[in-house]
Amino acid sequence: MSTVSTPGAGVPHTPAPVRKGGTSVRKVAVASGIGTTIEFYDFFIYGTAAALVFPKVFFPALGSTAGTVASFATFAVAFVARPVGAMLFGHYGDRIGRKKTLVSTLILMGVSTFLIGLLPGAATIGVAAPILLVLLRFGQGFAVGGEWAGATLLTAEYAPPGKRGLYAMFPQLGPAVAFILSSATFLVTGAVFGDTNSTFLDYGWRIPFLFSAVLVGIGLYMRLAIEETPVFRAVQDADRADAAPRTLPLMDAWRYQTKEILLSAGALATLFAFFYMGTAFLTSYGTATLGFSRPFVLTVGIVSAVVFGFTIIVSALYSDRIGRRRVIMISCALAVVWALALFPLLDTGSPVAFAVGVMVTLAIFGVAYGPCGALLPEMFQTRYRYTGAGLGYNLAGVLGGAVPPLIAAPLASAYGSASIGVMLAVLAVVSLVCTKALVETKDDAL
Repeated sequence: MSTVSTPGAGVPHTPAPVRKGGTSVRKVAVASGIGTTIEFYDFFIYGTAAALVFPKVFFPALGSTAGTVASFATFAVAFVARPVGAMLFGHYGDRIGRKKTLVSTLILMGVSTFLIGLLPGAATIGVAAPILLVLLRFGQGFAVGGEWAGATLLTAEYAPPGKRGLYAMFPQLGPAVAFILSSATFLVTGAVFGDTNSTFLDYGWRIPFLFSAVLVGIGLYMRLAIEETPVFRAVQDADRADAAPRTLPLMDAWRYQTKEILLSAGALATLFAFFYMGTAFLTSYGTATLGFSRPFVLTVGIVSAVVFGFTIIVSALYSDRIGRRRVIMISCALAVVWALALFPLLDTGSPVAFAVGVMVTLAIFGVAYGPCGALLPEMFQTRYRYTGAGLGYNLAGVLGGAVPPLIAAPLASAYGSASIGVMLAVLAVVSLVCTKALVETKDDAL
């Protein structure tokens, strides 16, 4: 953690107890993991639908290529919303607590996703359909912007010394499980309504979005059952005892730790690029460009998500032993090489090559994703930890998650698919340099 001088930085560190007021570390870890699974399920079903359905439902007049580009443009809107959500929810997470803020992000995500499932297509309400779609997608991004930092802070601030990588791993598993669920629900609904049947395009695709209401109810039950973190309560008690002046978390984070925010954004940019290329873009590329069936591509996604989850577990555990920074640097180095090899491999047209391409892409992402759940909370002071970690993470999402999927299709059309690999390799080099500039934090106290 940075040693910069911040207001109240002298609050003594007390390791979080394994059990405090009925809330155990394991209970917090499970609740955080379920919460992020639900939030990212809602977020990812949009990416799957953007690849498979939305060009025909919301942009039918644009044709196949332009419709796909427009669909992924709405997908990218969420990444613009994420830093805004990180700032707002980070402010309240650092002021009123992690738990209350996470309940709000879950409700917002659930409402936005459910309404997308009810939204009529362009054939019914015309241009209003894509406009409303963009607004609801913005709501999804806004919610996720506040979700990740809060969920990882819950586990990291409860975790005992030397095991933050282990416990912060649980919310990191959320995206892997969510991708399995999102792919599986589309696979099942496609099988029920027919892979190319108009019934699927009319309302079959809506079922995964409407089903999220059930998952949100489960997530709210889990989150309401846990208590605020001991670390946050200790800082609040110290502020009341010292009559410390109230300051804006955003201003403090930017004032005292601008370097950490920008370096973490650069370090994690490739992480986002590989994940969303490996999920949303390659789902579209496999069906539209390579001509594979929707069930095959979705099945590959499910298997790849299992591999992805396994690498998260291994890398998170190793980060407690050899450090967060070193593990993420390994991921970045692998990403440089793999980015250049990926599309020549895919363009062989082999189903096996496609499966290997998606699995390795998500595995490399998983190597970096496992440690970052502990890394970012360790980098920032408690008073603005929610804000600082959320900003770094979601700025990385803009750079790596919004830009590459959006420009990948035009790049491939103009310069061939290999140009996408070059773009990813350059981004991986940037992430490698930024990660090397970070300070190791695994032994720092929160």
